[in-house]
Amino acid sequence: MNMIKVAATSRTSAVAGAIAGVVREHHRAEVQAIGAGAVNQSVKALILATGYLQLDGIDVCCVPEFAEVTIEDEVRTAIRLVIEPEHSSNNSTV
Repeated sequence: MNMIKVAATSRTSAVAGAIAGVVREHHRAEVQAIGAGAVNQSVKALILATGYLQLDGIDVCCVPEFAEVTIEDEVRTAIRLVIEPEHSSNNSTV
């Protein structure tokens, strides 16, 4: 499974389609964004993808993480969104 990399200029609907497709096929998607604009596009795409997947009866949850990425010998902090089908449980607590 490949990482879905999102830029500030990424089309939200295209990213949402990619997220939904990867979740359908692999039951897990990882989205990576560096910078506020890219994170914004990622979250909007996640919202759209959630709607697409709900039409297929798939509820998802997302766990955000920090990740260190090296770009041109410079270490940058990225936001990684890990998206997986939600597993319902009667023993869950909030």
